[in-house]
Amino acid sequence: MIVKTKKYQLETGTYIKLGLMNILKEQWWVALIAIAIACGYFWIPSWWWISMALLAYILYWVFWLIQFAGVTQMEQNKVIFEKMSYEIDSRQILMKLNTKQGMPIKWDMIKKAEMTKDAFILTMSKAQFIHLPYKIFNSDNEKKFVETILKRKELIK
Repeated sequence: MIVKTKKYQLETGTYIKLGLMNILKEQWWVALIAIAIACGYFWIPSWWWISMALLAYILYWVFWLIQFAGVTQMEQNKVIFEKMSYEIDSRQILMKLNTKQGMPIKWDMIKKAEMTKDAFILTMSKAQFIHLPYKIFNSDNEKKFVETILKRKELIK
């Protein structure tokens, strides 16, 4: 069975938000480094420790925000933010711009998958993921079929 979705365009704001959430989940330990630096206050009591730890943590997130915002502006990445339809089967995900242009993504390229309340999020790397909102599926059966594929591939439990 092949699931053919409706056309969908990933909004740049959604991409940035999902990218930052992915970084937060993968690199939660960076907060521990900031806390460790702030604990220098107990060694030499000075508010500089806390303020510099906080500044470093904020700059870390600003760095990632700039990275994700930059991806949305690059010419070679414009394709990611165009209207596409998807054909999903047990072998691959085919991202199609039109009937003649498309890009296959094999399931082994997907590192993890997540089911949120309104979408499937298939993560390939820190900055590469596929966002499949449930509204692009033509029926609940298609959505359940994709969920079954993800479970068989052990991307979700």
